[in-house]
Amino acid sequence: MKRSTLQVISILFMTGLLSSQAAPADQTDIAAIEAQVAQQHDEGVQRLQEWIRLPSIAAENLNFPQGAEHMAKLLKDAGFQQATVVETDGKPGVFATLDAGAPKTVGLYFMYDVKQFDPAEWSSPPLEAAIVDKPGLGKAVVGRGAVNQKGPQAAFIAALHAFLGAGKKLPVNLVLVAEGEEEIGSPHIGQIVHRPEVQAALASTIGVFMPSASQDLDGVVTVSLGAKGVIEVELTSSGEKWGRGPGKDIHSSLKAMVDSPAWHLIHALNSLVSADGNTITIDNYPQPRPLSAEEKAMIAKAAEVRSEGQMKKQLSTQHWIDDLPFAQALERLESQPTANIEGLVGGYTGVGGKTILPHQAVAKMDFRLVPDMKAQDALAALKAHLASHGFGDIDVNMTGGYDPTSTPASAPLIQAQIAVLKQAGIDPVLWPRSAGSYPGFVFTGEPLNLASGHFGLGHGSGAHAPDEYFVIESTNPAIQGWDGAVMSYVKYLYELAR
Repeated sequence: MKRSTLQVISILFMTGLLSSQAAPADQTDIAAIEAQVAQQHDEGVQRLQEWIRLPSIAAENLNFPQGAEHMAKLLKDAGFQQATVVETDGKPGVFATLDAGAPKTVGLYFMYDVKQFDPAEWSSPPLEAAIVDKPGLGKAVVGRGAVNQKGPQAAFIAALHAFLGAGKKLPVNLVLVAEGEEEIGSPHIGQIVHRPEVQAALASTIGVFMPSASQDLDGVVTVSLGAKGVIEVELTSSGEKWGRGPGKDIHSSLKAMVDSPAWHLIHALNSLVSADGNTITIDNYPQPRPLSAEEKAMIAKAAEVRSEGQMKKQLSTQHWIDDLPFAQALERLESQPTANIEGLVGGYTGVGGKTILPHQAVAKMDFRLVPDMKAQDALAALKAHLASHGFGDIDVNMTGGYDPTSTPASAPLIQAQIAVLKQAGIDPVLWPRSAGSYPGFVFTGEPLNLASGHFGLGHGSGAHAPDEYFVIESTNPAIQGWDGAVMSYVKYLYELAR
């Protein structure tokens, strides 16, 4: 059977026929690489700024395949021997390998897409990637994707350039998968990861991690052992499908004799949750696994270390649900699934009033899932519930989603993170799972069953929001700037090789 070039590279890479044993690092190596990090500082920051200026937005079909092609170029320039654009039924991904001749191989997950933005909401243009002064923080790059996830990923790429500049081999081989649809729920990530050559290369790794800016403003670093799953859906109520209400927008005075698809949608939404909106009441909805004693202990310790006041300030909120004490609110964050309305659209939303009875209304929702809950089970329960409560006409379109992930704290991928942090004088907070989601299920689930996580020093904020930023030069002694973030990856790779 004739093999593709990718398959040949993958087989040789896994069997080590292209490589020899990599030598362990000494402090001279580290010093040489650190000198390169400082020397290449401006180059690395400019690389990040250029990347921010090329936004790939899956929801808007913006900059495809340019985003994937740029991702592949960044990787080749950083030393990957091959970085190939992989087509899917949606936006393309990238598969790359770097053979350093090392006995161990580590997986990486990148995303090159970013969230939508409204420039009018930003104090600095979202695609300018300007370096601005942030009081109490120092200088930061502001732009869409700055922290989610181009900043941390560009810092990792800068670490690879520092190895090249110092003439040092990486202590581990790398297998990297990047996608361009993370921000719409990764609907085609499986078409990338489960390609035979990609899956085979990933199977040779000790686990997969995603670069991250993990330092809070007080220096606290959280090591998450998983992430919630999610389904994203659009619920559409229309007069056409309902068979009631108008088939087009009509004068609002006619509400006296014509049903409203918008009210129909609102009543459907009300049926999904309790009166306060905080408890899911969908019939036969998948049940979450209760927190274990170990997870409760992690949360209790985190509540002692984290600042409740700072967290409320950062989230611009004054109360937790039911005015729960901080520790109990954190337990709820970790243990509970959610039904969240991202947006409601129906009829006229411009300046002033417009007296119409709209023929259609749409709710965009996301449902977060915790362990023992499956995305497809949640979707099936949602559809069945609507049908049994008189809302079977409402169209349910799942635009993306996936199952939760879990990795044991004992996994070498996680233990290496803890070791690097402790060497830096940081006692990390172990955390059961991130309340947010990412498609780690393709790595932690069948057939790969790999460890997966996030790692990286540095600080940023504003993901999915205006004025997103990533700190470049820190004046806060509790957080690292660009060079410190880059060096955290250098040290992590050496620790993973141990």
